[in-house]
Amino acid sequence: MKGKRTVSISLILWALVSFSCAKSKPASEDDGKALMSAVAQFYAALNSMFTGDLELMKEVWSHADDVTYMGPGGGFQVGWKQVLENWEAQAALKLGGKVEAVDMRVTVGHDIAVTHNYEKGVNTNAKGERQELSIRATNVFRKENGKWKMIGHHTDLLPYLEK
Repeated sequence: MKGKRTVSISLILWALVSFSCAKSKPASEDDGKALMSAVAQFYAALNSMFTGDLELMKEVWSHADDVTYMGPGGGFQVGWKQVLENWEAQAALKLGGKVEAVDMRVTVGHDIAVTHNYEKGVNTNAKGERQELSIRATNVFRKENGKWKMIGHHTDLLPYLEK
């Protein structure tokens, strides 16, 4: 059931982004550069979160009611309040380590953009053991007040984080 739901959500997301990008003006080179800056900020925020610091994460995300998060621990959070609560719980784990985006594919429209990539790196599990990871990730950004803000993050599950 989860697999079908994930495929359905992914197809809906793909259709919405494709339609949005097709209907909007083509992205400018500046939009592409600004998006890549937002992506870099997200991964800096993610690595900062591993130390327990959420300030950068709060900056990179939209605080709208329609943001979504389907992270490596499972679940489906909708709205900034739920998303923030999940990030707070992860920050409290202080997993340490570092994760980076690898093999990224980018689609940029005028007001919405999507990245698909692997997240590779290392954290510690609940037992304090070093845990290498390599998961797939999809990130969705929307331009709000001239800045790219994350509105969706979806990854594979990590067994040591599942509840």
